[in-house]
Amino acid sequence: MRIRKPDWLKIRLTGGGSFPDVRSTLREYGLHTVCEEAKCPNLHDCWFHGTATIMILGDVCTRGCRFCAVKSGNPGGRTDPLEPVRVAAAVRRLNLRYVVLTMVDRDDLPDGGASHVAETVRRIKEARPDVKVEALVGDFRGMREAIDEVVLSPLDVFAHNVETVRRLTPQVRDRRASYELSLKVLRMAKETRPDVLTKSSIMVGLGESEEEVLQTMRDLRNVGVDILTVGQYLQPSPRHYPVKEYVKPETFALYREEGYRMGFREVFSGPLVRSSYRADMVFSEAVGEV
Repeated sequence: MRIRKPDWLKIRLTGGGSFPDVRSTLREYGLHTVCEEAKCPNLHDCWFHGTATIMILGDVCTRGCRFCAVKSGNPGGRTDPLEPVRVAAAVRRLNLRYVVLTMVDRDDLPDGGASHVAETVRRIKEARPDVKVEALVGDFRGMREAIDEVVLSPLDVFAHNVETVRRLTPQVRDRRASYELSLKVLRMAKETRPDVLTKSSIMVGLGESEEEVLQTMRDLRNVGVDILTVGQYLQPSPRHYPVKEYVKPETFALYREEGYRMGFREVFSGPLVRSSYRADMVFSEAVGEV
């Protein structure tokens, strides 16, 4: 039986603002966004304010996590070598000051797509040296060389999502992903480049307990994660993992308070929060610019 969505999860659709420019520019340059592919509830809000999370390496993921609406399949090792150039051109056209890149998992590529991500970051910085770049990446199968290639590019935030608590990981994520592997990726990124901000995200409402969420937060701090986001899981379709609970706003407030006590530089926690939502604001808070 489906649980009725509470009032605090109602979304106000927004037109106008920068929404038409963002949409038309992304279409013109043939780019994908995780906003659309993953059916993010904040799409209209982010595009209205002139921000979008650009998804690179195509729109077909080699993994099949039960929470995710992105298409899964086998891209057959194909990549578009001109995609980094088009991404940089779109960023320049939109005059963005903060860019979030995300990617589909590409287990069909020897480096998991790391070189493509790094090249995209470099192209953006060449086009707009002042822009901040956040790269939300997969686990690259834990390959140190791939992780290093991305984190040593001129990015500002290295992000990788643990997604859920340890106990639920095998039920929710693809079998090739693991809780320990995600912690390992975040730890290696911080070891390679201590100055870069690292970021991760937790979905709640999957059947976890509060203590399990708090333990996940402690685990993330123990590997040096600086920025944490916590948001409500929303089932993209009936075939995806079901929502077990709509977590109350006061519980999100608890996670935020506990996160600050644990030492995170910034904690963005709320029902409609997603890993890339208002990433520019979260970054500014983390570095003390606001």
